[in-house]
Amino acid sequence: MNNIRAAITGIGAYVPEYILTNEELSTMVDTSDEWIMTRIGVKERRILKGVGKGTSDMGTKAVKRLLEKTNTNKNEIDLLICCTVTPDMVFPATANIISDKVGIKNAFSYDLNAGCSGFLYGLSTASKFIESGQYKKIIVVGADKMSSIVDYSDRNTCAIFGDGAGAVLLEPTTNDNGIVDSIMRVDGSGRKHLHQKAGGSVKPASHETVDAREHFIYQEGKAVFKFAVSKMADISIEMMNKHKLTSDDIAWLVPHQANKRIIDATIRRMELNKDKVMINIQKYGNTTSATLPLCLWEWENQLKKSDNLILSTFGAGFTWGAIYLKWAYNS
Repeated sequence: MNNIRAAITGIGAYVPEYILTNEELSTMVDTSDEWIMTRIGVKERRILKGVGKGTSDMGTKAVKRLLEKTNTNKNEIDLLICCTVTPDMVFPATANIISDKVGIKNAFSYDLNAGCSGFLYGLSTASKFIESGQYKKIIVVGADKMSSIVDYSDRNTCAIFGDGAGAVLLEPTTNDNGIVDSIMRVDGSGRKHLHQKAGGSVKPASHETVDAREHFIYQEGKAVFKFAVSKMADISIEMMNKHKLTSDDIAWLVPHQANKRIIDATIRRMELNKDKVMINIQKYGNTTSATLPLCLWEWENQLKKSDNLILSTFGAGFTWGAIYLKWAYNS
């Protein structure tokens, strides 16, 4: 019987230096700090500045910090998965570019796009490579330069998103720690509510699509909110019930940082104390695939070996899911 589990053994992250505050944003579009905080819960977000800078630059910094922190030789990495909706270019994969910039030569790498659920999908996928016994060291990167597809004249979306990257190292363990279970779901009919209208094969870039501002995020806020509140809570409760976990058993909930009200609804459904929930949306906004690793990075020093964590997410697609893991180390 295979008793190998995939365990997170280290975290690295990077957020850009530039901070876009609600006050500055209110000079760009008709909004205010009060309006944003009441509806979304974001106080500020990080923005990657500089000509020619993309998602791979943030991902590279996060991976380099991870390797240094865990004292891992880059030549030992077997696989690198980059979870992103803002690749440097359509092809090659941003994961390939990160691998090149880091100097990872003995691995294969690819991108994974599952909207804001990307990191969770990537973590679940990578865990199977570990559990099979085929690979020993896998890096999962969640990175997005959301500022590259945000319309800063659209008050309903521009306040939500920020830029950032996080990376984790997965290694095998034969004890009870590591990733215990994952549940992933998708409903592709939800794409009409949250997508980018142009730039794909159905509607390639043209003067008309650029003039119509169709290369930015399109979101129907009310429909997305309603679906996210339901599905993120449902999947978390499903995971708890499957493993007979009560709120007392859970050390930490790690929710996707899309909207403070969505997080609060999930907390109530799970009957958790807010002290057990990682929330940093006020500092970084929604960094899509980077939200979960950024949370783990910020709270790493508070995590204890064998802590029960539920990671829960919701994203464009629609995609959603939950992972139950037992933390593998003391910082």
